[in-house]
Amino acid sequence: HVVRGAARRREEVPAYWYEAPVYYKGNHRALLGPGETCERPSYSQSLDFELELALVIGRGGRDITPAETDEHVFGFTIFNDFSARDIQAREMSAWLGPAKGKDFANAFGPCIVTADEVGTEPDLAMICRVNGEEWGRARSSDMHWKWAEMIAHVSRDENVWAADVLGSGTPGGCCGLDIGRSLQPGDVVELEIEKIGELRNPIGLPGDGSDQVVDGA
Repeated sequence: HVVRGAARRREEVPAYWYEAPVYYKGNHRALLGPGETCERPSYSQSLDFELELALVIGRGGRDITPAETDEHVFGFTIFNDFSARDIQAREMSAWLGPAKGKDFANAFGPCIVTADEVGTEPDLAMICRVNGEEWGRARSSDMHWKWAEMIAHVSRDENVWAADVLGSGTPGGCCGLDIGRSLQPGDVVELEIEKIGELRNPIGLPGDGSDQVVDGA
């Protein structure tokens, strides 16, 4: 996703991206579950999804080394990192963010598969669909950084806590931006990861209400 974005802008991937697993912190008070509606923000005209594998911390710690990370992993679930692309681009052009471009909705589900079933560095098939049409697919092993490296980086001089969630980042082609498409009200985003299941969320207009649920979700 980062590599494709740089190519689209005719830029080089920043060198630091290869030196550390850089990340941003999302809004833990803007969570959606399976079937809940993601309202397009009133200030955006370009809503997108991102398919990610999410790791759930089971045991907190600080300055965790890569060799120690296995004992801190509880399991994995599906993460839809909803994004207001027009706002995200403007924020990051000012060398800050993402903030309002990301903090309005994060969807997780449909369950957590524990690490004893899939390991702590799982290789799982990932597929994203919108209204039943496949938009992209990848494998979780396509990630540039290992989970052990990410946990070590996040916990450097900082506590991580049980139930904290880390996102893998988006594999290339597993969001609308990478294929020049965006979401519209009435669309249903369907994210599937092997051994975990499928996370489905409809898209609504501002004020549609996050209590709306997709049939059968």
